[in-house]
Amino acid sequence: MSATVSATTGSAPPEVGSAPGSGTTAAISLVGVAKEYTSRRGDSVRAVDGIDMAIGQGEFFSMLGPSGCGKTTTLRMIGGFEEATEGNVLLYGEDVTNTPPNRRDVNMVFQSYALFPHMDIFTNVAFGLRRAKVAKREITDRVKESLALVELSGMDTRRPSQLSGGQQQRVALARALVNRPRALLLDEPLGALDLKLRQTMQIELKRIQREVGITFVYVTHDQGEALTMSDRVAVMNGGRIEQLGTPKEIYERPATKFTAGFIGTSNIIEGTVERMDGNLAVLSVPGEGRAMVPVDSPRTGGHIELTVRPEKISLCAEPPGDGCALPGTVTEVVYLGTSTNYTVTTADGTEMVVFVQNDASAAVDLDRGDRTWLCWRPEHGYALGGSGQVESERPS
Repeated sequence: MSATVSATTGSAPPEVGSAPGSGTTAAISLVGVAKEYTSRRGDSVRAVDGIDMAIGQGEFFSMLGPSGCGKTTTLRMIGGFEEATEGNVLLYGEDVTNTPPNRRDVNMVFQSYALFPHMDIFTNVAFGLRRAKVAKREITDRVKESLALVELSGMDTRRPSQLSGGQQQRVALARALVNRPRALLLDEPLGALDLKLRQTMQIELKRIQREVGITFVYVTHDQGEALTMSDRVAVMNGGRIEQLGTPKEIYERPATKFTAGFIGTSNIIEGTVERMDGNLAVLSVPGEGRAMVPVDSPRTGGHIELTVRPEKISLCAEPPGDGCALPGTVTEVVYLGTSTNYTVTTADGTEMVVFVQNDASAAVDLDRGDRTWLCWRPEHGYALGGSGQVESERPS
């Protein structure tokens, strides 16, 4: 199934209860949702500032951004743990804005696993089913099914203290999934794990989501997590959505300077458009270099910012006959095993980062103080805009 979903601040809100362009009911819709708090000094603080967003059924959707950007508050409003000051929250077309959390068909997994230490794993996972007075036989079957899903079969008699951090996180997932919710909300669930285990769990989470086929809404400040697991990502900043798209879209075609800087490492080059060469804007840049970038419509004389990723740039002894090239001086060299990261300072003092793979074909051998040329193809650069609006075709 394919669904085109657009969600950006300032764009028209989605039709209530539907995923725009899909012809199907969205799993989760936010229409003009905002949240205000009153500070200790009596000032009004707008934590979430009028979000319109539709999340498709069976989608792994992430909200990504720095601390204080409003992502967790948005997630809590979806779950009913926070009341929206403005707007509406819909689950499968039903307005649940004023519905309490226990009557919404969603479950939430927190960074703190909140397992009962005095109960074994089976009892922890079965807790919600027993409160709902589900039959004993069905409880047994569903708990075993959930533990198998998270690869913890045979550990049902252990206590949480006998499990590793990663295993405890799996128990928390099993407990949330055993109730068979229509959507699962995850608030930085891997934040307490070490790096290697976190990376392993990212793959496991995506596997689990595909197997159960329900909608996952995932909050994180870790761009690697969002890019690894998500079908689509909403990049948030200051209570607003800066950009929404697939991981590839937001990485390759960042809509704003914030997105370009927050997602991965990005080099920002500023210049004035001297002339047009077809669809390429030719920029006036300091020094003897040249820079070009594709643009949607002709423009001359205006200021422009382009971004180019470090892995798209080559270090050359001489500038090529065509393409983009800027002269600079190597100011830092960092060896990382699989790659070497170079920092090159250009004529106007701009620091550019270049990632060079350490393979047999690599002929780069530069040290601090060496002169070099930064070279890349014009199509590997992207002109930054300010709208942040992206339309994304949801993966089938």
